[in-house]
Amino acid sequence: MTTLPAHGLPTRHGVGPSCVGLPAGDWPTYTDFLVQRFPAITREVWLERMAAGLVVDEFGTAVTPGRPYRGHMRLYYYRALAIEPHIPFEAAVLFQDEHLVVADKPHFLPVTPSGRYLQETLLVRLKNQLGLDSLIPIHRIDRETAGLVLFSVKPAERDAYQALFRRHEVSKHYEAIAPWRAELQFPLMRRTRIVEGEPFFRQREAPGEPNSVTQVDVLQVIGEQARYALRPVTGKKHQLRVHMNALGIPIINDRIYPPVPITLDDDFTRPLQLLAKSIAFADPFSGQARQFDSRLSLLLA
Repeated sequence: MTTLPAHGLPTRHGVGPSCVGLPAGDWPTYTDFLVQRFPAITREVWLERMAAGLVVDEFGTAVTPGRPYRGHMRLYYYRALAIEPHIPFEAAVLFQDEHLVVADKPHFLPVTPSGRYLQETLLVRLKNQLGLDSLIPIHRIDRETAGLVLFSVKPAERDAYQALFRRHEVSKHYEAIAPWRAELQFPLMRRTRIVEGEPFFRQREAPGEPNSVTQVDVLQVIGEQARYALRPVTGKKHQLRVHMNALGIPIINDRIYPPVPITLDDDFTRPLQLLAKSIAFADPFSGQARQFDSRLSLLLA
């Protein structure tokens, strides 16, 4: 399922319409397909959405409850959540021009809608705050991570910024609080192969050609903890968290590396001690050197 613009369905409360592809099948109606495809959404909810004109086909024609099913096309609809956890922290906009928005994201706030989060996401909050329905993220950081996130104001310009990441022309610096191990020699470069682990949301290191590179250095040591400077050369999922855990210095309050029992509720008093601290690059449109620094900080015990 992907989020795409749809005929007849503009952005609504900062949320664009979602799209579902229709396979060949013998469902009597579109409603029957949707109820089976999305078991967490009741038939009554789909009927309410249709009555409000919030479900259309790829031609912009409203879908009615009894409309016969036809495969090999797309339907567009608004995703909605009956109950959504509130994230009691606010992002700050550090920079905005006609091309770019730079935000300072707090811990726990997702960048884009997924799972249990829709309105409580950085993208939707910024769309509503800035009145920019076209805003689209250039890159992402984990929900648990705080710090800098870049957005393209014009979707057509997004790839020009993303090309900088693909060509490794973006300098990214993170900070983390983790245990201190005096026997490790810093600075060091961690080069390993990261692959999907078990369960699906965890990553792990595996034998083979390295596909992830992180430079790790020490900024400050207090007692049994240290503030580390992390510079990811590559951008694999959970790369910094995986590498720090593999070094025997897991980031403080990381609930995935190493794994701990998963709970649905966040503990807002124990944020992951990882911060996207700074980012620098040459703007692909103006050629101007850009550098942005997070105003957030991590507290070293």
